[in-house]
Amino acid sequence: MKIKLSDHFTYNRLLRFTLPSVVMMVVASIYSVVDGLFVSNLVGDLALSAVNIIFPVTMIIGAFGFMLGTGGSAIVARTLGEGRKELAQEYFSMLIYTVLVVGGILSVVSVVLTEPIARLAGASDLLMDDCIAYGRIMLAGSVVFMLQVLFQSFFVVAERPQLGLFFSVAAGVTNMGLDYVFIALMDLGIAGAALATVAGYCVGGVIPLIYFLTGERSGLRLGKTKLYGRQLLQACANGSSELMSNISSSIVSILYNLQLMRLIGETGVAAYSVMMYVDFVFIAAFLGFSVGSAPIVSFHYGADNRRELKSVFRKSAVIIGVTAVVMVTASELLSHPLSSAFVGYDPDLLEMTVHGFRLFALNYLFCGVNIYASAFFTALCNGLISALISFARTLLLRGGMVLLLPLLWGLDGIWWAVVAAEGLAVLVSLAFLISQRKRYHYA
Repeated sequence: MKIKLSDHFTYNRLLRFTLPSVVMMVVASIYSVVDGLFVSNLVGDLALSAVNIIFPVTMIIGAFGFMLGTGGSAIVARTLGEGRKELAQEYFSMLIYTVLVVGGILSVVSVVLTEPIARLAGASDLLMDDCIAYGRIMLAGSVVFMLQVLFQSFFVVAERPQLGLFFSVAAGVTNMGLDYVFIALMDLGIAGAALATVAGYCVGGVIPLIYFLTGERSGLRLGKTKLYGRQLLQACANGSSELMSNISSSIVSILYNLQLMRLIGETGVAAYSVMMYVDFVFIAAFLGFSVGSAPIVSFHYGADNRRELKSVFRKSAVIIGVTAVVMVTASELLSHPLSSAFVGYDPDLLEMTVHGFRLFALNYLFCGVNIYASAFFTALCNGLISALISFARTLLLRGGMVLLLPLLWGLDGIWWAVVAAEGLAVLVSLAFLISQRKRYHYA
């Protein structure tokens, strides 16, 4: 039986509705991990370091897709909750066309500036050629990446989360299959990894674009629209937390790379790369649940259904708490086998990676609260508070800790930095959740 946004959500129904979004995010993360496995084991640890230098840059460009996806989907879902379906369709269409234009411009500009961008991101002379080879292909695919992340949000609003999952899985299978073809069989090296990734983005971005242009009848559908300047600005403001979060996270990753290059060189960046790949998968569960539950919050907020809003919030808090404990336990138990899959060929690098990951993984006790709190306020169309939480969590605290703690504890300070930052950010998130509960009636 199809679950609708207007339904009452029990634990079972909430988990069933958000599960496709969780799996979709996890699958998207896994095929990034497979990239790393192929690059590390078939090309080498220096190539893995080059990927980690460039990848934060691609996420900065893609952050505009996250911004319009999360911020815009909240507006569209709220408009649907208010009973204005045709207007919601026009808002949806405007946002898709905006991404096509903005994404195309950003793709061209970033490709032209790949070399100076790589240098600013911390690429050494030893890594520069690989950074350029990987970066130009990845940055050229920015527009389809932006479409993919945008549609991940809108499939949920259209009450088609299973279809979003299908396209995500198809994108992942495409990427992983082509990784083998391009790297293992055709020996294209790091460029092959980039080509496989962009091909996956095309499956997750271009095919859904055609679907919404031709196939979606009962839910959202691309069609004629006009420029709704106020709603576009509101979508940008509302999604600014996701923009801030992705840009800040990427800047912090660059800071990590710079610090590691300063302390121990390219091998440190390789160890951090392993943690980031595993982190993608664990964080994806929190992100997927937040993305999947956000349209429910937006719909019932627009419908002024306070009782259901309160129910969804409380159930979500319990789910986030339980997931956090499971994640920390799993990450501590699996730190050695996961690290060994990437860098098992180098005993010293493996030892450093396992030790660092066991410290780094403690952040999962806290980060789920911060991710959900930010997404929750985005769903309530309060982009300011959402952005403040994201800014505090990422650029202010993570960035500050990665600069400060290595001065006190050396290399271990880098691994502890994210734990300290997420723990302090929980205080910020809880302060906003408590202060705003009477305004929105969710607790």
